[in-house]
Amino acid sequence: MGDIVETKPYGSWPSPIDAALAAAHDGSPEWVGFVGDEAWWTEPRPEEGGRRTLVRGSTRESVLPAPWNVRSRVIEYGGLPWAGTVSAPGAAPLLVFVHFDDQRLYRYEPGTEPRPLTPPGPRLAEPRLLPDRGEVWCVLEEPTGEGPSDVRRVLAAVPLDGSAAEDRSALRELTGERHRFVTGPRLSPDGRRAAWLAWDHPRMPWDGTELLVGEVGDDGTLKGARTVAGGPEESIAQVEWTKDGRLLYASDRSGWWNLYRDGTPLCPREEEFAGPLWKLGQRWFAPLDNGLIAVVHGRGATALGILDPESGELVDAAGPWTEFAPALAAHGTRVVAVGASPRTAFEVVELDTASGRARAVGATHRDPVDPALYPEPLVRTFTGPGGREVHAHIYPPHHPGHRAPDGELPPYVVWAHGGPTGRAPLVLDLAIAYFTSRGIGVAEVNYGGSTGYGRAYRNRLREQWGVVDVEDCAAVALALAEEGTADRGRLAIRGGSAGGWTAAASLTGTDVYACGTISYPILDLTGWGTGETHDFESRYLESLIGPLAEVPERYAERSPSEQADRLTAPFLLLQGLDDVICPPVQCERFLARLDGRHVPHAYLTFSGEGHGFRRADTMVRALEAELALYAQVFGMSVPGIPDLELVK
Repeated sequence: MGDIVETKPYGSWPSPIDAALAAAHDGSPEWVGFVGDEAWWTEPRPEEGGRRTLVRGSTRESVLPAPWNVRSRVIEYGGLPWAGTVSAPGAAPLLVFVHFDDQRLYRYEPGTEPRPLTPPGPRLAEPRLLPDRGEVWCVLEEPTGEGPSDVRRVLAAVPLDGSAAEDRSALRELTGERHRFVTGPRLSPDGRRAAWLAWDHPRMPWDGTELLVGEVGDDGTLKGARTVAGGPEESIAQVEWTKDGRLLYASDRSGWWNLYRDGTPLCPREEEFAGPLWKLGQRWFAPLDNGLIAVVHGRGATALGILDPESGELVDAAGPWTEFAPALAAHGTRVVAVGASPRTAFEVVELDTASGRARAVGATHRDPVDPALYPEPLVRTFTGPGGREVHAHIYPPHHPGHRAPDGELPPYVVWAHGGPTGRAPLVLDLAIAYFTSRGIGVAEVNYGGSTGYGRAYRNRLREQWGVVDVEDCAAVALALAEEGTADRGRLAIRGGSAGGWTAAASLTGTDVYACGTISYPILDLTGWGTGETHDFESRYLESLIGPLAEVPERYAERSPSEQADRLTAPFLLLQGLDDVICPPVQCERFLARLDGRHVPHAYLTFSGEGHGFRRADTMVRALEAELALYAQVFGMSVPGIPDLELVK
């Protein structure tokens, strides 16, 4: 950047980080794995309708052209969608993958056309190739009726010869319907036992799961399944087998997700070695052949480390990455992970445990603009009601070529993450840079209920959703204003999904914010909890709010749609029309309650979008509309973006 610093009001700084640039860099590599000695992974393609493709590590190129979309819809949030193997060194790889459009499992050898292995109807996740058996073992989900909760899930075997492509009866079920939810089976090294996780309504997997072990019978089914760990108040997030046939799992029985081997803690610490199981097949640890264990761990931010289970020694990988996703794979002495930092977007990282060298090997970060424009975040802890700690990332306005006039305080937007059982990672996000480089601050709040800070912090939201999250976000916003960091009159809030709920509840329940952006939200608890969402979260509200039959008034008191008469601040509402998790009817009902109240707002809908936006054109429109809202409400001059018409 040049040495000339121009004085302009906050929010009006010109920036080369436009919405198209932010959209092009949205998403991250996700499902990593080894095919023989070679690492493969999935990557997003926002410019290709938001599809996810499979990338081969040796070429770093997509092996599947559009429209192939490697993504599962099991439990709607999906799970591990592919697996691969080679029969011998140098042999051509054999892969299987789930295609998003029809959810069928396909067999694929590079250079050939994918061939279906399963019939239309069932959905699959966590495929595990067992060539010796001629099968793929996986989680099978299929409807049993018309309602969103009319669904069954079992472990199943798919024949590799294609005989089940049009014949549902050729899919072999490995287990009965003992549990509502299951994860994919992990076979012991000798092939005689399998381990998996299971749980039932109304629990979510971060509330309590069971670790099951069954024997592989002569007929290839799983016999005598027994619970060996876990329960209603113990969440086991992942299970694996060590090379010598011992069970390795992550449990939060101590109040933190720590590692256990056959029930014995390996590295007891007040930090997390796992997280919330939102997608089947997420991996926070991976055992190595030499007995060491690769782990993603931390308190708040996560590191990639190597744990010696005998001594308890834990050594973190050196490198620029300060945050790692729950995506690990190990082969020999090599570990593949997905890491990022406040200066780098998520990229595929390989760690050679023999040499200690870590390097980026895929989706490598390249600066699309001068990195001097990137945000410079601060990790802070604020004080909430009752003196409780509230964790947040503060991104002040930042542009090396611009400054604000003396005495002006900047506008700030509070970002409420989704979940709500989740966490905002501290990584480079060009959507944040889109605002900070224009002179608008961002405060990401990991409110009570967020993960990464132990079970007690996570449990703060039990029956307190719409209270604790709203209070914690407000506490951060007001603290920034009181200390002179933010302009008290120019505070906004935004969020998507559960964050959309928090944003809407904040606008109807407080007077902290001048406006807000609400994306694919939950707005009506009673409707959402009685058939308007998918099966996985259909009883989530029993822990977040309480049982509907016992506290119906609480559902009404906290729902923004029921409190619409309190809303006075302008807002932007964004919704995907194909969303089955937070369907458009939630927004429509909310807007109907506002009819005649003359609250300025805009409602933008996007066909072809589900829960969370994946298409580049959608993300561009959404970001520009959000900035246009703030420009109108905060009185900022922002050239180059389309006008946003606010109706009353």
